[in-house]
Amino acid sequence: MFVSGGYNAVRHPAPLVPVAEPVTDRVTSAIGRRTSLLPEDPESLVRLNGAVQLGAGLLLALGRAPRLASAALAVTLVPTTLAAHSFWTIEDPEKRAAQRVQFLKNASLFGGLLIAAADTHGKPSLAYRTRHASGHASDAVAHQAHAAAGRVGDVAGSAVESVTDVVEAARKRLP
Repeated sequence: MFVSGGYNAVRHPAPLVPVAEPVTDRVTSAIGRRTSLLPEDPESLVRLNGAVQLGAGLLLALGRAPRLASAALAVTLVPTTLAAHSFWTIEDPEKRAAQRVQFLKNASLFGGLLIAAADTHGKPSLAYRTRHASGHASDAVAHQAHAAAGRVGDVAGSAVESVTDVVEAARKRLP
């Protein structure tokens, strides 16, 4: 769905522009003032959305950067759904019901993409692993420091005994 839909949006955006225009106009007016990174014309926005869907869809299908790809797809699904499936604006009950089904399908996909974006495949997050590793490192350093202190104490004790023995031996030799 994302790969083929994205490809079609990149190659043939013209049929999608009239449907997307109400959403692209709102996006352009809301975000356009804050950034010059987004194109302002609806055709370029349709192509950009399609390119992100194509690229992220391929990444997700290949299992490459699945969390990033899922997040990108979720972001692109919002304007796509609002533009193509705004069932609340349709008067005909049959068409309205059909668009509601498509809207809910996309809402379900959105939820699945959010789950995939947050999924770590059973592995804890990088922050957790970092904290966990630093705790282990701290414990290891404390253990090594304790062991080193024990060895220093042993060496110091041996040195004191040796000095004591030398002093005793020297006393015995002196008149």
